[in-house]
Amino acid sequence: MFEAVINLHMHTTYSDGTGTHVDIAAAAIRAGLDVVIVTDHNVLVQGLEGYLESGTKKVLLLIGEEVHDQAREPQKSHLLALGVSKEMAPLAQDPQGLINAVIADGGLAFLAHPYDPESIPFHEPDLSWEDWQVQGYTGIELWNAMTEFKSRLTSLLAGIYYAFNFEQVSSGPLPQTLAKWDELLAAGRPVVAVGGSDAHRLVRRLGFLQRIVFPYEQHFRAVNTHVLLSQAFTGAPEFDKQLVLDALRAGHAFIGYDLPAPTRGFRFSAHCRGGVSWMGDTLAIADQPTLQVKLPQPAEFHLLCNGEVVETARRRDQGVHVVTRPGVYRVEAFVRFRGKRRTWIISNPIYIL
Repeated sequence: MFEAVINLHMHTTYSDGTGTHVDIAAAAIRAGLDVVIVTDHNVLVQGLEGYLESGTKKVLLLIGEEVHDQAREPQKSHLLALGVSKEMAPLAQDPQGLINAVIADGGLAFLAHPYDPESIPFHEPDLSWEDWQVQGYTGIELWNAMTEFKSRLTSLLAGIYYAFNFEQVSSGPLPQTLAKWDELLAAGRPVVAVGGSDAHRLVRRLGFLQRIVFPYEQHFRAVNTHVLLSQAFTGAPEFDKQLVLDALRAGHAFIGYDLPAPTRGFRFSAHCRGGVSWMGDTLAIADQPTLQVKLPQPAEFHLLCNGEVVETARRRDQGVHVVTRPGVYRVEAFVRFRGKRRTWIISNPIYIL
């Protein structure tokens, strides 16, 4: 398997961001990303996909769309439509119809920031997903960096502190979102989890002072989605785009908080008589699988089955677990950073029936 690091869910001047696609590509290259997926609100920007280069480095720029019903108050239930070939915003009033159309077009449908609480001091409304009766979506945005920042805006002083201390913002997905994911998985639904930056490159003014809050490059060094591809990139944009979409669709991915330490190289796999299976795969308990965890460096990590911790390791970079019962198995890893224990890695599950 070949690993690629993606930052997805971000905005440009086509919606409510302040940077261009070229700004995003340049920031992504500086941050060492392989892929960025731009998702402006209710507009599918055409004609910009492809590789952008700077010297000997390059990044694959892909275009998606964040769709929501602008007539709805508040404007809840945002959907990330990735890999679509046509505008999806006209379908925003019908969440199920929207999801169906995205999937029918060969795209991926992710429920954006499923829990996104309001910030009263900053007059930011609750923008959570609330149409939970929908079916057929690809997955959820388990960890949204801007939602986490918003959740910390409990006062003006808190807002100023976190705006100037990006490295203190992220600790992990909101507990409600993590619990909802486990609930969906326990109900037998293969829900792929991704991490999104929701980067806007915000410009804020206070009197004569002006500050860019969280430049794109800061976001691109933090919460990312790592995918395991079936083969290495070829340099052909359309072919490589499909490799990325196929990996996301299959759940061959994990969320990495790359700011404390790089997460590239993490692996969670199942080994049995039938060979090796990866995150997102399904296999039978009769195959007597053994789970293997490999981390880029020693850390605390938990193996969970159906949302419950079944094994814990501390200051280790690998682990083995012999599976004795069916379930949905996934991994969470943690590191200390800037005086606080923070979520470092969240794997997608391996499903054992």
